[in-house]
Amino acid sequence: MLRVEGVSAAYGAVKALDGIDLNVGPGEIVTLIGTNGAGKTTLLMTICGRPRAVAGTVRLKGEDITALPPHLIAARRVAHAPEGRRIFARMSVRENLQLGGRMAPKDRFAANLDSVLTLFPRLAERIDQRGGTLSGGEQQMLAIGRALMAEPELLLLDEPSLGLAPLLVKQIFAAIARINRERGTAILLVEQNAHQALALAHRGYVLATGRIVMQGPAAELAADEAIRKAYLGG
Repeated sequence: MLRVEGVSAAYGAVKALDGIDLNVGPGEIVTLIGTNGAGKTTLLMTICGRPRAVAGTVRLKGEDITALPPHLIAARRVAHAPEGRRIFARMSVRENLQLGGRMAPKDRFAANLDSVLTLFPRLAERIDQRGGTLSGGEQQMLAIGRALMAEPELLLLDEPSLGLAPLLVKQIFAAIARINRERGTAILLVEQNAHQALALAHRGYVLATGRIVMQGPAAELAADEAIRKAYLGG
């Protein structure tokens, strides 16, 4: 599905990614863990086309999309739920979801809306409420739901549990598992909650200062002593 090969990216003179190799197979959940500033968010943004990779290639189902602008990458059924949610606060839940559905066929809107509201019943209860008045957990549901409205084959999730209470974290991760299980959506998950991420994912990568320093099956990473000390609290 997704293959990142030797990708480097920079902000001006500051290199943020240095020769990243990563892949996500069809129907697979892959997690990317690392400390703040490691380059996790930058990698997701580079896959989406901004910033552009300064070296290496990003391939989607074999097609080189490295130089494509973000809207053409999105049109290839790649959806991104960004860190911080970035919903449109003055727009209603319905309007946010309508924007998310612009990349999908118009005749699929009703079915996609029903699917999202079934996955997140709380959004159905607040369908005409402004996004900015939702709780943090509801806003995260809306951010993921907006991404799903595009019928993605590849879903990029950036810190979906950030700032949420434990019960809501559990609900969000259950929804991610359901998306993968029922839709077969490939997911690349950036997450600081390494316990939850490795429990959910099939495989994982560890990113440190812009480089992949470890990779493997999620269960093996979770059992690795160095990973446990650095990211799992010993």
